[in-house]
Amino acid sequence: MSSFASCLSWVIVLLTATVTSVSVTSSEWGEAGVKYGKIGASITLVCVDKNDSAVAMWRFNGAEDIPWGFITQLGHLQLTNTELSAVGNYSCHDQSGGLLGFVLLRVGYPPGMPSVSCRASDYENFSCYWKSNVETLLPTRYIASYRSRNHITGICLQDPARPNMCSVSNSEFWSSYQMNITEENPLGSSFRLLEVTVHSIVKPDPPEKVVVEPVPSAPRRLRVSWDYPPTWPHKPQFQLKFRLQYRPVRHPSWSVVETVNLSDVITDAFAGMEHVVQVSAKDFLDAGNWSEWSVEGRGTPWTSLTTRASDSDETTTIEPEPPVEEPFDRSDPLEKVAILISLGIFAFVVLALFLVIGALIWLRVRRKIKHSG
Repeated sequence: MSSFASCLSWVIVLLTATVTSVSVTSSEWGEAGVKYGKIGASITLVCVDKNDSAVAMWRFNGAEDIPWGFITQLGHLQLTNTELSAVGNYSCHDQSGGLLGFVLLRVGYPPGMPSVSCRASDYENFSCYWKSNVETLLPTRYIASYRSRNHITGICLQDPARPNMCSVSNSEFWSSYQMNITEENPLGSSFRLLEVTVHSIVKPDPPEKVVVEPVPSAPRRLRVSWDYPPTWPHKPQFQLKFRLQYRPVRHPSWSVVETVNLSDVITDAFAGMEHVVQVSAKDFLDAGNWSEWSVEGRGTPWTSLTTRASDSDETTTIEPEPPVEEPFDRSDPLEKVAILISLGIFAFVVLALFLVIGALIWLRVRRKIKHSG
C-alpha cells in the first residue's frame, strides 16, 4: 500500500510539473517583437498579422541580401537550417521601400534536464541547488516545488540574488521530500524529480572563530578553540562533533583528531614552528556529511627564548630564560605509555626482590633441617 501511495505521489508531482510547464511556456518571453527559434530548425518570420502579400523585401540588419532565407508567397521570410549567425534584426518592406514591420530573432536550444543537489545546513531548513546541463543561449527560468511525506505541497522559495537555488523552511528532520525542479525557456521545458531525506543531506556550515594559542611552558603543545557555526541552533538533541586537522606550515601532511568539545590541545606539535589548524563539524549522531574545513587558524608553540627589541639601536637580542620543565600531562598517550613501562619495571624489580628473599629463606630452612637430621 505504501508503495502504491509513493507511486501515486510521484505521478501527482509529475502532472503538476507538466501543467505548470505548459502554462508558463506559452507566456511571453522578453519584449514584443522578439522571435525565438531553435538552432538547426526552420523558422518562419511573419511581417504583420494581416495580409502580408504587400511585402516586397526583407532586410537583415539593414542589408537586403539574406542568403539563408527566402520570401514565401504570403510574404513571410522562411529560414532553413537556422544557424547562430542568423541572430539579428529583420525588417520587411513594401515595393517603395517603406517599413512594414520588424522582428528580432534569437536562436538557441531547448533546456535539458537540470542537475540538482540538496543540502541541509541545520536540522530545520534545507536548500536545493541546480545547474543547467545545456547552454541554451536563451533566457531561462526555474520553477521549484516540493511534496512532503505527509502530502504537504509547497513552493521551494527562490532568492532573486541566487537564481539557481531554493529553500524549504521548517522542514522535518526525519522526513522525506519529493522535489521538482523545472527548467524553462521559450523553446520548452524539462524537469528533474528528486527524493530528499533531510537527515541524510545534513552538512553543517564550517565552525567559526578558530583560535590557536601556545600553552605556557609547553613547547610541543597548542590549544585550539572554536565556535559552533551560527546556522546550527544550540539544542541538546542536535549537537555537533568536530575533527581537527593540523600541520606545520612547512609540512604537506595533515594530522587529524576528533573531539566532541569546543576546544582541544595538540600534544605533538613541532617546537618553534608555526602550525596551520582547521576544524570541521558533523552531526553528533553521524547523520549526513562533514562540513567543509573552517578558515585557517595559525599559531606557534611556546618557546623558552624571548626576543626583545632595543629602543636605542633597534637591534634584536635573544636572552635565554631559565629552563622550565614541560608540565606533566596525563592525557598525553606517550606519557601514558611511559607510566605503564615505569610501573612494569617497578613491579618486576619488586617481584625479583621477593623471589631472592624467598630463595634465601628456603635455603636457610633447608640447612637447619639438614643439620637437625
